[in-house]
Amino acid sequence: MTALDLHREFNTSSQASQELAKRIKDAGVEYLYYQVVTLSGRVIAKVVPAKHLLRNLEKGVQFHRTAVSDLQTSRTGELLGGGAQAAEFTAIPDVDSFNVLPWDKSIGSFFCRMYEPDHRLENGGAPLGTDARGHLIRTHEAFIKETGFRMKSGCEPEMTWFGDKLEVQVRPGASPAYHMGNLELMRPIYKRVMEYAISMGLDMIEGDYEDPGQLELNWMFDSCELTADRLMTYRLICRQVASEFGVKASFMPKPSTGSMGNGCHHNVSLWKDDRNVLSEPGRRELHLTEVGLHALGGMLAHAPGSMMIMASTVNSYKRFWDIGQFAPTRINWGMDNKTCTVRLSANGRLEYKLPDASVNPYLSHTLLLAGMLDGIRNKTNPGPSETKDSYVDGGESVGIPLTLGDAVAAFDRDEVVRSAFPAELTNLYRELKADEWARSCGVVTDWERKMYLDYLP
Repeated sequence: MTALDLHREFNTSSQASQELAKRIKDAGVEYLYYQVVTLSGRVIAKVVPAKHLLRNLEKGVQFHRTAVSDLQTSRTGELLGGGAQAAEFTAIPDVDSFNVLPWDKSIGSFFCRMYEPDHRLENGGAPLGTDARGHLIRTHEAFIKETGFRMKSGCEPEMTWFGDKLEVQVRPGASPAYHMGNLELMRPIYKRVMEYAISMGLDMIEGDYEDPGQLELNWMFDSCELTADRLMTYRLICRQVASEFGVKASFMPKPSTGSMGNGCHHNVSLWKDDRNVLSEPGRRELHLTEVGLHALGGMLAHAPGSMMIMASTVNSYKRFWDIGQFAPTRINWGMDNKTCTVRLSANGRLEYKLPDASVNPYLSHTLLLAGMLDGIRNKTNPGPSETKDSYVDGGESVGIPLTLGDAVAAFDRDEVVRSAFPAELTNLYRELKADEWARSCGVVTDWERKMYLDYLP
């Protein structure tokens, strides 16, 4: 049986499917979104009347192959990811990902995994090579099988809200972060976001106001593939709330010069049953176990090669150039040192600070698993923890790639990173990012016009 056959068999034979059908009927759900995630981290979907649930649990829905790359064309006009003549793929829903949209309870949704269609004689029914979500699920299963450890993660998505009534006055040289009045300004928005998030299964735990318009809301950590799904859901919720309030919600990594960037720190840990293996029970001072040090060593060793994923846009790198805004610039780690790439923020928790708010969480978590696994296999030494301010004294640590072009080159040099994905995904994602960098290099900006238009001899 193919992977597609096995997924179909589970969907049609499991008790969960029958229970789901009843739940949908009882809830009055009339339509269902069949959602897939593109390589850029966007959610695309087809809508199907709910009465066809049992049929679609087996047959799924079809998408054009290039939808995975957002139907993006190259600078020369070529449709990336297969072209107009490419075969479609089959998207099969994961029944345990079902949700009801709280802003319209007549609509439900699933996340789907993607497969080659049955009729392709060479590989029909195989997992689609460019399915980042499905690949993370399979990668995590393989990681657990080899190491015995489950990776849990919690993300810290920062984002900026824009609107006439959301502006705040900031004293020169000071920060608006944590101010109660600013949090109150955002109260109608964060209440609505949390209300929807809780309804859709996110266990919301805390939030704060940081820079002008910047809000961070967090939910409880969990197995990494579930955290990735919840981040995608959270983004959809924020877009919906912004529409309801007539404001704009942006996950752009660096929306303005001189302000804080929008990061999405990944807090990771490794678990054996109910025990966090990164720390020793009863030991209070900050420390890492031997397996924790090796996992950290792998994370750091492959951080430069991962940058094309963790900071995936041209704009992402403005976050690192603006020194002193809590974004890392060196590949290092520290005991509660906020200037480092990885911070041991608490016993049992490694805070990985390279990802920004635009990150595709399925790709980022896949690379963290690959880096940790490589570190554990090779007993990689992360080196000593950094105690100094990395912005002032980088010591012997290596600097991070500081442009998307440099990140593409670093990706090319790291075999572990490249081989963490199927070749089809690796090649397509690299092509997308190389094209994005080339496009940006050819754009004349407002900054250039101000600097050169009237002042060059």
